[in-house]
Amino acid sequence: MLIDLFIGRKYPWIFCRPNLDLVTLILAFTMILNRLIPTSGLSAITSVQVLRSFLFFLLFYVLLIMVARRQSSRDPTSIFFDPTKAYDPVYSAIRLEQAAFFIDAANNDTEPQIPGGPRQPKFCLGIATIARKGARYFQATVGTFLEGLSEEERAEIHLILFIAHTDPSQHPAYAEPWLYKLADQVLLYNASEVDVDRIRSLETDDAKIAGREKALFDYTYLLKACANIDTPYVIMLEDDLVALDGWYHRTQTALSSAEEQTREMGAANWLYLRLFYTEELFGWNAEEWLTYLLFSILVVCLVVCVLLVSRKYNAYARSVLPNMTILLLSGIFTPLLIGLFFAMGRVTVLPRPNGVHQMSKFGCCSQAFVFPKSRIPELVGLYTSKRIGYVDTLTEEYANARNEIRWAVSPSLVQHVGRKSSKGAHNDVSSHVKIKSKADLTVVEKLWNFEFEMNDAEALRAEHDAVKERAGS
Repeated sequence: MLIDLFIGRKYPWIFCRPNLDLVTLILAFTMILNRLIPTSGLSAITSVQVLRSFLFFLLFYVLLIMVARRQSSRDPTSIFFDPTKAYDPVYSAIRLEQAAFFIDAANNDTEPQIPGGPRQPKFCLGIATIARKGARYFQATVGTFLEGLSEEERAEIHLILFIAHTDPSQHPAYAEPWLYKLADQVLLYNASEVDVDRIRSLETDDAKIAGREKALFDYTYLLKACANIDTPYVIMLEDDLVALDGWYHRTQTALSSAEEQTREMGAANWLYLRLFYTEELFGWNAEEWLTYLLFSILVVCLVVCVLLVSRKYNAYARSVLPNMTILLLSGIFTPLLIGLFFAMGRVTVLPRPNGVHQMSKFGCCSQAFVFPKSRIPELVGLYTSKRIGYVDTLTEEYANARNEIRWAVSPSLVQHVGRKSSKGAHNDVSSHVKIKSKADLTVVEKLWNFEFEMNDAEALRAEHDAVKERAGS
């Protein structure tokens, strides 16, 4: 009979629901418990029957844990998180391979791949890069953002690739043909505009370790270059990213949604749209522990009330819900289920819905921002006045002080694949080492979007092709 119950022959509705909620689990357990305990003994449950109930729940609970482990293995906020698999570049590996073919084709092409004729770009897309010891991400980043774009989509992008070295030959991409065939503009330091000697002093290994001054200067320099392009939006990217196939049309859709939602809020403008974030920061926040506790107590009280009311007004319920059963269900089994709910992780049980949402807290980091051009002057002024600091930290402090609207698109459109820091060799970690624990990771390596790797390459390509077909018709 137990086998029949677990495979759903007796109660198929228990296991066919896509999301088992707490009330469903309680009702399911009550009905199954009724099958296990003879009705003749319900008026006085013996110790054997109580033990039987515990054993059955234990088996039921173990099954739930097995399901939870599978569902939450890629949730960094869950105790079932499995770093040995969650950090594997599944979809990223496909995109990197596609980017490699794209870059190879560009290197072998005799003509530039920049669209000709009159253009009115919608985006200035800027990527600043410096050489990293033992790692090359830049060309793959460029490749994933350009691979698969239609001619019309590429024509709507003004691509600026910034080699942020006083001696640009130090960067391996500087001598490679693809750089000049793919970029609308290869940006270098202009000695008439910047203090080259000062920048050179920031390129030493000791200065790179801090990295707060030169990185901010480079970001500002590129941001100003993009501001000189007549586009309504500026996309600022780091040089160690992977973009999903179709990022362009999804970004356009996200921007339309952000603009519409901003108008509905009665606001005049917004600060940025975030294309990347990590789920690492979206767990059960310690400062909200009282809220979690109160809701847990409320659920237990609700279960007690439901069981007592059912027993009072339903004759059948009176026969299957003696005091001991109610105590077990509400006092032991329900708290255990609540504990499992929290153990599965917030990202699993309360995932962010797809679309564009405000992200004024826990948004990290500065990998991929879209700024309205109208906000560029004040951001340039902010970074220039601060001179030293991290882009994301300064931007968030500024936004918090002014209560700025900040949007993020879910799911993430890009992945951060940089395993080697640009701030010095002491942070270098081999990207080929199998990750065994989060404790083995640097801060840089933890900047990972776990959902991104679950993308279906064929489905995304089909979606993108459909969008291009509609645009061309």
